[in-house]
Amino acid sequence: MTTETHGGHGMSLTMKIMIAMGVGIVVGVIFNAINSAFINTHIVAGLFAMIGKMFVNALKMLVVPLVFFSLLGGVTGIGDVRVLGRVGTKSFFLYLATTALAITIAILLASVIGPGKGFDMQGIDTSGVTGREAPTVWDVFANIVPTNPIAAFANGEMLQVIFYTVVLGIAVLMLGAKSEAFIAGCEYMNELMMKIVAIVMHFAPYGVFCLIAKTFAEQGIGLFVPVMAYVITLVAALFIHLFLTLPTMLKVLAGLNPITFMRKMRPAQIFAFSTASSNATIPVTYRSVTERVGVNKSIASFCIPFGATINMDGTAIMQGVATVFLANVYAIDLGLGGYITVIGMAVLASIGTAGVPGVGLVMLTMVLGQVGLPIEGIAIILGVDRLMDMIRTAVNITGDAVVTSIVAKTEGKIDLTVFEDPDAGVVDDEEVEMPHGQAV
Repeated sequence: MTTETHGGHGMSLTMKIMIAMGVGIVVGVIFNAINSAFINTHIVAGLFAMIGKMFVNALKMLVVPLVFFSLLGGVTGIGDVRVLGRVGTKSFFLYLATTALAITIAILLASVIGPGKGFDMQGIDTSGVTGREAPTVWDVFANIVPTNPIAAFANGEMLQVIFYTVVLGIAVLMLGAKSEAFIAGCEYMNELMMKIVAIVMHFAPYGVFCLIAKTFAEQGIGLFVPVMAYVITLVAALFIHLFLTLPTMLKVLAGLNPITFMRKMRPAQIFAFSTASSNATIPVTYRSVTERVGVNKSIASFCIPFGATINMDGTAIMQGVATVFLANVYAIDLGLGGYITVIGMAVLASIGTAGVPGVGLVMLTMVLGQVGLPIEGIAIILGVDRLMDMIRTAVNITGDAVVTSIVAKTEGKIDLTVFEDPDAGVVDDEEVEMPHGQAV
């Protein structure tokens, strides 16, 4: 099941989610304007927060087992360790390239627009913002190997989970015929996880409505006014990367139609926007890429979770724009060397940071610390970060899907008939059924 349906079978799930998102924005803005203590306490911070958190938790609940079983299936499906190494190398360097390109675009655009010049710091509370020390490149790569695989699974350390699963998959291949029953069991578990995804997705419109309504009820529109130049620059940079850079890469490196691709990735983008979490969106991204775009599961099961962990194009763009913005606010000239440092740090930080809401601010403290900008400056953009996080997460997962499609095309692992078929992978929203045909 994807999040769209055939025409004539009622409203698609994607349309329901988009309506829920629109209604959520309206309700949130109205509640923010009313500013009732009862509504804020019991509806926004109570009911909306509860349902929204339950929905995101349900998506996150699926991530580790889905990645484990689908990745095992992918490794055993590829069947050749050399091919696996080639796929891994391609995806790794493509992900790093897109991240570096994204932050370069952000810095260049921000340098031209110049957000933050003449900014009035009066009334900005910069207390309580703490920084995090940047890891060395050696620490980043050393920490990929888990000391305790069970702990890595329990804590959702995705790079460690991926590393352990790939090693396990290689060992399974080396055992040959003895592994047939184990592989069949993993394939069954993967199908089982997909069925659970279908169940969770059935309740998506309600979760999305509550998440969006809560965000706008708490944030409102007024927070944008003091930092409007920052917001405009950031959104412009995100849209340039989303609608120009990534589609160009897809066309040039894979020869695929970007418009068709974007249309098919819309459900995953909506989910990424509503959850602000690349990891929570993995199940939806995976299904969109395999069932709608036509990427072979052996490639998608490796590249999608890998990308959700190390590929943060949208987050890198935020860091580039925020760094220029804060440098202008504090009238500090970073120079060419400083901006090159920002690019390098953003790429490095993206490798070892989880794809969860708010992680961009954690990464930003590392970047600012390296170029000597005050960490407290983050307080200026803190208010609007949640809404910006939603947009950049949609950019993040689109980058994951683009790289996955490019790798699949170069490996001859994409079904072009599926890609070109507008109805491919589209099934009825009423797929979730109980035994004896009783719908959920």
